[in-house]
Amino acid sequence: MSPFALSVLAEEQLTLARATDSGRSARTVHGGPGTRLRQTLLALVAGHALQEHASPGEATLQVLRGRVRLVVQDHSWPGSAGDLLVIPDARHALHADEDAVVLLTVARG
Repeated sequence: MSPFALSVLAEEQLTLARATDSGRSARTVHGGPGTRLRQTLLALVAGHALQEHASPGEATLQVLRGRVRLVVQDHSWPGSAGDLLVIPDARHALHADEDAVVLLTVARG
C-alpha cells in the first residue's frame, strides 16, 4: 500500500464540490465491499449540507478543513479543523458553515 496526502485529496475534492450544484464531493480512500472499515473524504461548500440520513454503523468525523455542524434532531455539535466528532446512532445531518473537508470513518457490522 502506498501512502497518500490527505491535504492534496482534500483540495481536489473541494475543487470538485465547488463545481457541482449539490456543493459536495466525496471519495472513498479506504475500504470497499467485504471490508468492515470504510473511510471517505467528503468536501462540502459553505451553506450546503448532507441532509438527514442514517448511519450504517459506528462512525466518526474528523474535520480536516473549515467548520461544520453535526445535527441530530434538536441538538447540534460544531466541528472545526482538528476536531473529532462521534456520530450518534441516530438520523443526522451535516452542515458546512465554511467550505469544509471531513474524513468520515465508518465501522460496518
